[in-house]
Amino acid sequence: MNEFGQAGLDHDLIEAATEETVLMESGCLCCTLRGDLAQTMLSLLVRRNRGQLDFDRLVIETTGLADPAPIIRILTVDRALATAFRLDGIVAMADAATGSNTLNTQFEAVSQIAVADMVVVTKADLVPPTQLGSFMARLRGLNEHARIVRADFGRLPSGALFNLSAMRLDVDPKGISTWLDGKDLRLDPLANLTGLLKQAGSGALPADSLSHDARISSAVIEVKEPIPADIFDHWLDTLIGMSGSDILRVKGIVHIEEAEHPFVFHGVQHIFDEPVPLTSWSKGDTTSRVVVIARDLDKGSLKEQLNTLRMRPTASPSKTDAGSLLGPM
Repeated sequence: MNEFGQAGLDHDLIEAATEETVLMESGCLCCTLRGDLAQTMLSLLVRRNRGQLDFDRLVIETTGLADPAPIIRILTVDRALATAFRLDGIVAMADAATGSNTLNTQFEAVSQIAVADMVVVTKADLVPPTQLGSFMARLRGLNEHARIVRADFGRLPSGALFNLSAMRLDVDPKGISTWLDGKDLRLDPLANLTGLLKQAGSGALPADSLSHDARISSAVIEVKEPIPADIFDHWLDTLIGMSGSDILRVKGIVHIEEAEHPFVFHGVQHIFDEPVPLTSWSKGDTTSRVVVIARDLDKGSLKEQLNTLRMRPTASPSKTDAGSLLGPM
């Protein structure tokens, strides 16, 4: 758990805190604590190997100020952490009563929603249906690829927060589709009872929300036939080289010409996880799907960049120093 301030409090609010709950209160994880975070995670592994702890999942709870991108990067670039841990997903909490004002005033909150795999809406019972519908529409506008669910007085279906990412060997087509589309609404225990999701677009967004919300763009493209490897690498190198600092997330499933299996890939800004080959994938489905979520880039530009994946080369594009995502495969 991460605290920002002189006195830690959150760990005292956990109903069943144990010695396996680690409080880090020397700063914000997204800036000063990345080295401390890595050391803490490695020390937990050492204690588990010694038989002092037993766990198979690690939950990192940040402050509301945290930018998740640096935390994701350290889990990727630190060799020891990347070997021992796999990012399962990013969950953002959205307060239905106060969330709109937070999004209006704190761009960090907008970024958190934009990169989340799942957004859990809390305190839905405290606001009128029209306000809730407007808020959920705004969340969907910021991240149309996340699962957005409502907690029923803090409760969610068992396992709802797990296996959010498709970056695993046992993922199936449904898991990849949910990861890319975020439309598995059956996780919402109230979805079929209130009809609020159908009303989600009925409320008008406040004018002061537009300055923050308009900074987030997303685009997705499907390519039916396998993509030439040099085209995919050239596209990715160009995207990251031109807009790396503004790329919040890139994810997708890609079929490469002459490759035996498709692979899923995931990146944050200019850092990418090692792609995961899907050895059990049906050979009849060769459709690639790529999703880009970016900051301060217009959707038209993103679409144009993604459309380069449809190109059929007449000559091999020149490589850049960024290297190939396909190298480790």
